Amino acid sequence: MSTARALAPPSLVAGCAAAGCALIALGDPTTPGGWLPECPVKALTGVCCPGCGALRMVYSVLHGRIGDAVHYNAVLLVFSGLFAWSLVAWAVGRVRGRAVRTWLDWRWTPWVAGFVLFAWLVARNIPAWGLYV
Repeated sequence: MSTARALAPPSLVAGCAAAGCALIALGDPTTPGGWLPECPVKALTGVCCPGCGALRMVYSVLHGRIGDAVHYNAVLLVFSGLFAWSLVAWAVGRVRGRAVRTWLDWRWTPWVAGFVLFAWLVARNIPAWGLYV
């Protein structure tokens, strides 16, 4: 398989991610009343879900404000890095013709990810901790 053909699927995913980042950068989710959607879970229940603050986190990263990104959604910031690693490994594996192992291949990944997301859900909804966004 040619390199261009091997890189087509990962490039499509990276291109969609870049397009999404461009929309977020243009939309400025940190300003209330914009055209970007509000979290439906938070709007319906008042509960801050594990994904709440994701758009603001991405916007902050794109503008070099890492401290703000951590405030908006620290867990998703870490997961974004892990998924970027997986995307690069996928592309390298397709070029080499054999899979490259990532964190997604580890036996305990689903359990740890589930625990972290549940703990984040609980922690962000404790008012005294100041993680509610």
